[in-house]
Amino acid sequence: MKKLLILFLGFILMASMTSDMPAYVIYNAKGKSVDFDKLVKEASGADVILFGELHNNPISHWLQLELTRSLYKLKGDKLVLGAEMFEADNALIIKEFLEGKVKDKNFEAEARLWPNYKTDYKPLLTFARDSSLAFIATNIPRRYASLVNREGFEGLDSLDAEAKRFIAPLPIAYDPELPGYKGMLEMMGSSSHANENLPKAQAVKDATMAYFISQNAKAGTTFIHFHGTYHSDNFEGIVWYLKRLNPDLKILTINSSEQENTGTLLEENEGKADFIIVTPSTMTTTH
Repeated sequence: MKKLLILFLGFILMASMTSDMPAYVIYNAKGKSVDFDKLVKEASGADVILFGELHNNPISHWLQLELTRSLYKLKGDKLVLGAEMFEADNALIIKEFLEGKVKDKNFEAEARLWPNYKTDYKPLLTFARDSSLAFIATNIPRRYASLVNREGFEGLDSLDAEAKRFIAPLPIAYDPELPGYKGMLEMMGSSSHANENLPKAQAVKDATMAYFISQNAKAGTTFIHFHGTYHSDNFEGIVWYLKRLNPDLKILTINSSEQENTGTLLEENEGKADFIIVTPSTMTTTH
């Protein structure tokens, strides 16, 4: 009777486990599942953490905040935050917000914010403010990225010195053979938006983000940066530019991917980053 009871309880346990619906699974580059604590431990030893997100995925944003909280417990004021979602010419108003000189409503009215700022990025910026941490606006102003998309890198030469302060130093290094940039054109196919300047506009964003990260990644600090996962997948994009600026930086990358089944990492996602966060493809979106 005792054995039957144990067996019965075992069946109940197995049934409950198989009926669970995990919101995410973290894998290492080789496809082995790891826990969140492992990610925190590895991230705490990095100079720069590049957290690639899916922009409308709520799990990406939640884990960004939780990883930031966990790192703050370990690093304190040696933690620096930055993000693609804030453009370099907004650095002053962000600084004023962090210092409590600008109210939320004024900041949100005057800064050029993404539509999902309040749900997805405001928690990070508010955490930085409440914890007295620096938050760096790293991205090129979108008007200059648009200029590159129209005229190539040459379009930047005509800008005045004040404008160039918000862009990586010219000329912009560029390797059109990097798979990520080649892949952009292939994805666009025969679209009217496809032209040889399209990946250059992506590259100037990568170069500028890398530049401002490197300028603020001081010895003894950990810089955690948030951006679309394509900007650091396969150790390209921002990683490529950071390595050119400082080959000795210890960089940890995080990819975000969606799969129909999260139980095994798909071969196509293996090696995209040091850690891959997989969420169900049916995950609800923030916008």
